[in-house]
Amino acid sequence: MKEVLSLGLDPYHSPAYCSKCGGVMIFRGVGEYRCEDCGNVEYDDYGKVRVYIENHKGATATEIEAQTGVRQKTIRLMLKENRLEITADSHAFLNCEMCGAKIRAGRLCQKCETVYHERLEAMNRRQKNLQGFGMALRKETDGEKRFRRDE
Repeated sequence: MKEVLSLGLDPYHSPAYCSKCGGVMIFRGVGEYRCEDCGNVEYDDYGKVRVYIENHKGATATEIEAQTGVRQKTIRLMLKENRLEITADSHAFLNCEMCGAKIRAGRLCQKCETVYHERLEAMNRRQKNLQGFGMALRKETDGEKRFRRDE
């Protein structure tokens, strides 16, 4: 899925044109699109999953895939992006990518996310501190002397 994102392709299959009249679809929010010509409403993959979950609380990824046509891989991506969350009463969980703890959404547990952001902040501070010490490129002066003597 990372390859799809890096190529600029749409991982959620957003409708660009109306399936009824061919008009342009306008994004209305939370996965919903409305045709500017006929008013037809269509959903991208996120919208389909969101609507299905609202009507069928506690549905599994297999059920969602069977009913909406959205692949389980895409559903897992939505969970990792914090667009969806596994219910508290579910027996299924995601695992933290750093420590392996069970989580309901995202990539990291709360503890590891704090550590990750602290490390990132420290790295950014270190980079900023180094900028004045040889990190900037010098401009070439086409053979001019650096200092001139006044005669």
